[in-house]
Amino acid sequence: MLNYLRSLLFYAGYFIATVLTSITCMIMFWFIPLKKRFIVYSLWCRFVLLWLRLTCGVRYKLEGLENIPTHPVVVLSTHQSAWETIYLYYAVSPVCPILKKELLNIPFWGWAMRLQKPIAIDRSKPREAGRSLLTQGRQRLQDGLSVVIFPEGTRSAAGELKPFSRGGAKLAVSAKTPVLPVIHNAGYCWPAHTILKKPGTIHVRFGKLIGVEGKDSTEVTDAFGEWVRDNMDVINDDVHKLI
Repeated sequence: MLNYLRSLLFYAGYFIATVLTSITCMIMFWFIPLKKRFIVYSLWCRFVLLWLRLTCGVRYKLEGLENIPTHPVVVLSTHQSAWETIYLYYAVSPVCPILKKELLNIPFWGWAMRLQKPIAIDRSKPREAGRSLLTQGRQRLQDGLSVVIFPEGTRSAAGELKPFSRGGAKLAVSAKTPVLPVIHNAGYCWPAHTILKKPGTIHVRFGKLIGVEGKDSTEVTDAFGEWVRDNMDVINDDVHKLI
């Protein structure tokens, strides 16, 4: 019961901060260059992570930060919750969000997100979505923004993995941009499909860049998959022992 109450308190602050930040973005973004707009978004991400720790006792442990480059990359990450979308958009900023097209219609948040020029895809049209990812993704990388992609497509349960799609690898190969691999176990503290947040320490690891020269999308995806398998200790980590 206590965890539910703490989770509700988190969402109350989360909602207020999101609305206020979205309104600020809708006013300011008309006058701020695209790459500078992510400063505001990063501040929101940092607040959410801090508020999550204060209300729900969720911390995080980081490894491999030295592997995050200063130039744009395609970030391939495992996917278990909304937590990693918030953290990665802060850690690898400036970054271009990829999201479902319908999310842009969410009041305030979606309206503000439109001004960040995200890659909005229609999942009901896979071929069109794939073309949009390649075309817009290359442009965003050329503009100096990294692109975060979750090859599993949808969130996996804590401790599990879904098959990896090749969309992110196709973008990396097409744009001749290296891949930054990421693995974590956020699903233990921020489970999917529930408001409940559980106290613990999320383990995040960044790997060394995966080069794409001389490789096709299958080989890059396989290289990412092999790295994930070699780092499964992160996914299987007991978050409660890390508090």
